[in-house]
Amino acid sequence: MEAVRSQRKSSSVSNNGVVSKLPLYRSAPPLEVRLEDFELYAIDRLRVLKGISDGLSRGKKPDEMEKLVLDLWKTNMKNQHSSEVVNKDIISHFVLRLVYCRTEELRKWFLSMETTLFRYRFRDETTEVQRALMAEFDLPYKAVSNAEYESVKDKLNQVIRAIGQSTTSTDAIFYKVPFEEVPELVAGRKVFIQKGNAYIAMNQVVSLVITQFRSHLSKALVLTNRKWTSMIREQEKDRLAPIIEALSTSYLGPDYSQPREHAEISLKDIDQIAKSSFPLCMRHLFQKLREDHHLKHGGRMQLGLFLKGVGLKLDDALAFWRAEFSRKGGAERFDKEYAYGIRHNYGKEGKRTDYTPYCCQKIISSAPGVGDHHGCPYRHFSEENLRAALTRMGVGSRPLEDVMDKVRNRHYQLACTLTFEAVHGSSCDAGVNHPNQYCNDSQRILESKKSSSNP
Repeated sequence: MEAVRSQRKSSSVSNNGVVSKLPLYRSAPPLEVRLEDFELYAIDRLRVLKGISDGLSRGKKPDEMEKLVLDLWKTNMKNQHSSEVVNKDIISHFVLRLVYCRTEELRKWFLSMETTLFRYRFRDETTEVQRALMAEFDLPYKAVSNAEYESVKDKLNQVIRAIGQSTTSTDAIFYKVPFEEVPELVAGRKVFIQKGNAYIAMNQVVSLVITQFRSHLSKALVLTNRKWTSMIREQEKDRLAPIIEALSTSYLGPDYSQPREHAEISLKDIDQIAKSSFPLCMRHLFQKLREDHHLKHGGRMQLGLFLKGVGLKLDDALAFWRAEFSRKGGAERFDKEYAYGIRHNYGKEGKRTDYTPYCCQKIISSAPGVGDHHGCPYRHFSEENLRAALTRMGVGSRPLEDVMDKVRNRHYQLACTLTFEAVHGSSCDAGVNHPNQYCNDSQRILESKKSSSNP
């Protein structure tokens, strides 16, 4: 399949022959790409961008972010053929550009994550490569002459000392640019400004380049959206469009259709496990089922598939749901109206599909109505109800405020991650992306604590 066409080479080459593997994504590459690679490359890059998003949401410091970004890139964007790494980089960027051009919210997220990725990849390049990339941006700025440098050297050194840096031979190269070109440096008081120009050191040029990169990508996303709506979506409605439209909400982790090895829960243990290891969304559904002896379809699907994923066997699942529903409508009604749906979830009826438990993204995007109890409590509960539910889980006052701060900023999965850490007294660096992941990780921590206390 030919995805895109262009005359641009896949890597950057400067006039002095320095080759960079960091593309500027000015135009799409003249490459043939298989349909399966089209999706797989995009998913790998999406893992990187979502990892960056999680790191930023958790408030990681710049040096921590730099390590995180480079590790994410190395883990997800490698290729068994080194010559294909750059191709994968470019193809995946342009696929996700299609994916995230479609709404203002998607464009804003993609622009922020790609800019952050480019920032740390640029910083990781050598000085020679950085200067080559500056040349490729056609920036009209030249290094400050020795004479001009000497005239402002004392002022420059004052700024450098003020921001806690020491001068090196490389840092002796400065560029003079209009101050509006480097707003983040000006805002952070990290540059000397004279007559409307900012003097930036070589180790600060990333700010200048980032401004150009962000501006170009922002305009490109708007143009891509126009092409998508006017032409591509209709032309590719049976082939690429379904992939494009699904990728922005893709869950990238394990599907938990099968319980983890040796994991199996029995009916006699289910209440204790619900109390100790269920995430809030499932804990709420479980409690409502115990109280009302009934759940609507959305709740039955969300909780039922979750229980399947944590190891509740079909026979036990039927017994569990029958015991609850029969208290309100009788066993006969349960067998007639609801048993089929449970067997169907386990792949024993209909098309015999092995249905997978819902991931966080699917739960967050659901729209529970009146009388429904499914969905994500961090998104769908009122602040008062959420605070009460978290307090019952044992979340202390200080972490509770951190959770609520993430909720107000719509970082629902991070709010759940902070809840996990507060309840278990253990970090969850990977973040919570799936209710079954939450439960599995909880069980591992509790089992570890139990075995360490009983050597």
